[in-house]
Amino acid sequence: MPRPIRAVIHLENLRHNLARMKAAAPHARVWAVVKANAYGHGVAHAFDAFRGADGFALLDLDEAQRIRALGWRGPILLLEGAFEARDLELCSRLDLWHTVHCTEQVDWLAAHKTQVGHRVFLKLNSGMNRLGFMPDAFRAAWTRLNALTQVDEISLMTHFSDADGERGIAHQVAAFERATHDLAGARALCNSAATLRHANAPLAGEGHHGQLSADWVRAGIALYGSAPDCPQGSAQSWGLLPGMTLKSQLLAVQHLQPGDTVGYGSTFIAEHAMHIGVVACGYADGYPRHAPGHNAADTPVLVDGIRTRLVGRVSMDMLTVDLGPVIAQRGAIPAMGTEVVLWGRSSRGAVLCADEVALSAQTIAYELMCAVAQRVPVEVERADS
Repeated sequence: MPRPIRAVIHLENLRHNLARMKAAAPHARVWAVVKANAYGHGVAHAFDAFRGADGFALLDLDEAQRIRALGWRGPILLLEGAFEARDLELCSRLDLWHTVHCTEQVDWLAAHKTQVGHRVFLKLNSGMNRLGFMPDAFRAAWTRLNALTQVDEISLMTHFSDADGERGIAHQVAAFERATHDLAGARALCNSAATLRHANAPLAGEGHHGQLSADWVRAGIALYGSAPDCPQGSAQSWGLLPGMTLKSQLLAVQHLQPGDTVGYGSTFIAEHAMHIGVVACGYADGYPRHAPGHNAADTPVLVDGIRTRLVGRVSMDMLTVDLGPVIAQRGAIPAMGTEVVLWGRSSRGAVLCADEVALSAQTIAYELMCAVAQRVPVEVERADS
């Protein structure tokens, strides 16, 4: 039989999460963000689940071509815009909308020969300090774009650095309002965190219901079942369901005596007699090597639907888990082949959110999902499966 590790994509859960984001911003159109191979879930699977979105947002031209090849005729937005002048040829051919965040991209548009005007999203650097025109240069960029015959429509966008945190977004909203208050164009400000936490906050201007959700929201991580403001919020508190389950099985069971150690570096020492399970999953599958499994800290795992913990250091192809809680509840030592859920939903219905695993490993669920290795087979769970 093949190695038992699997990534299962839950299409109905993804659809549920899209509906949840639509409900959070009922007056806005929703971009389903499918960059990074749909956060590791697969562009084709995400397309199947997110057909109800108003558009797809991504980075790579290859991914845009895949979405078109799958039959999508609606809007597709390149979140970082063109990377070189010749990219605009493909934008024209595929009818791609694209971000404009620097003078070079305006120059490319001015020199571009096209019969059909482009729809662009002019990006303001309101404080994130990654991409976008500074506030004192934004109006001049808008004026120049507005004069180009190559440009059909200009929308206005920015990106929040602290929509999920204590600092909040007020300073960036103020910068956006100052820079755009009398400029025409649809507004697009909210990422997942801002959509769930701030969508109903006021936004000055006409034509977008006076709310921060405005005309477009960009739904990213929340679509895949992770809380964008973890640990303040949780997937459960926001009504989100896991889009992916990473699961495997027990390969073996070991019986430890007090003082026995586990794994490379002997980072876990048994304090009493215990049973541990060996699981077919390691860092070569994308599970984080730095996830703790020592005596002072551990990482949650589900074995046969029961919550337990990682013990010992994660190795390339295997990790080990404490079987004590499983034995206590089931009354027997789990057998070889017993289901182990690294994150997601157990076949018994228990859920271990990727956010919890990420917190233990001092990272974020985005990284876990995107890091699942190509060697891990992918299964798709549909409504009738």
